[in-house]
Amino acid sequence: MPYDQAVSDIPVGRSARRIPILIDCDTGIDDSLALLYAVASPECELVAVTCSAGNVDARQVAENTRAILELVGRSDVEVAIGRETPLARALVTTPETHGPRGIGYAELPPARMPLSARFSSDLIVEEARRRPGELTLVTLAPLTNVALAVLREPELPRLLRRLVIMGGSYRSPGNTAPTTEWNVSVDPEAAKLVFEAWAPIGSAVAGSDVAGPVAFARPIALGLDVTERAKFLPEHLAALAARAGCAPDGSIAGGAASDMPGVNPVVRYLADALRFYMEFHSRYDHFYGAFIHDPLALATALDQTLVRTEAVTVDVELSGRLTTGETVADWRRVWGRPPNLDVAIEVEVARFMARFIERVGDLAAGLAG
Repeated sequence: MPYDQAVSDIPVGRSARRIPILIDCDTGIDDSLALLYAVASPECELVAVTCSAGNVDARQVAENTRAILELVGRSDVEVAIGRETPLARALVTTPETHGPRGIGYAELPPARMPLSARFSSDLIVEEARRRPGELTLVTLAPLTNVALAVLREPELPRLLRRLVIMGGSYRSPGNTAPTTEWNVSVDPEAAKLVFEAWAPIGSAVAGSDVAGPVAFARPIALGLDVTERAKFLPEHLAALAARAGCAPDGSIAGGAASDMPGVNPVVRYLADALRFYMEFHSRYDHFYGAFIHDPLALATALDQTLVRTEAVTVDVELSGRLTTGETVADWRRVWGRPPNLDVAIEVEVARFMARFIERVGDLAAGLAG
């Protein structure tokens, strides 16, 4: 489907029930794109955003998150900060990937909206208790906040409608070490704790998904296996800009958008943030574009038909000399343990990309109007 002909295929009428979403993020560039997608999606009720250290330190994450929400007129969304270090390790950030402030070359006004008085893990637990069985928690960051929430409330897996995780590498190389993905590697103890919290109670039959009664849905995990198929290229950015009503000649896809007078502020942000991200991928991944991991996870939380999953038992390596942080998936069922994750193995990239361009382009156009 041509990008400029993308059409929404999720009908959301005035009376349609929206999906309550709580996002936990470490707002770097692709997290910010996920926030834009959430705001742009009519079926998404964005309940709150919790912030974790990861791509940048937690205070900068909270600043970036609020600034992005203010950019698109959503200063009403509660933003909370959580623990500022991993559970058991020193924090490692990634300025070479997302820039020193986490948003590439983009410049945003300082955030004006106050931070929530609630701590991130408390917010997650309190909102889940307030709306049992309704909330979908989407994690785009190291799982530190979710681990602390589970420690406070062991019933969290039963209180949430679903957990959707961007994290891990299940059938592909890693992006941090040869076998490890960034979000899990930053806080592997937290990931292990969360994966174990969602493990079914009951004994499994070897070679089968059969287990004892389970009162909650398995988390959906999107690892690098699928998220690295979502490559956002300069032509995607040009199509989005054109849909937003600017730069129909595609010039927005190169150069500094801040130097172009009259550019839509959302498109300007995207162009300047993504230029840094694309330069990073050009150096390390040998293509000029960007993997947009986090928007794909958010889109999947809203529409699970975007991916096909397989139930599998996953554990996290904590002490390997070369493999600490690896998500070890038991595809052959040799452990004889019941599956604890629904791991995405296929994704409809074209449908997702068309939807992203349509929705975020229309959001930008509406804000400029």
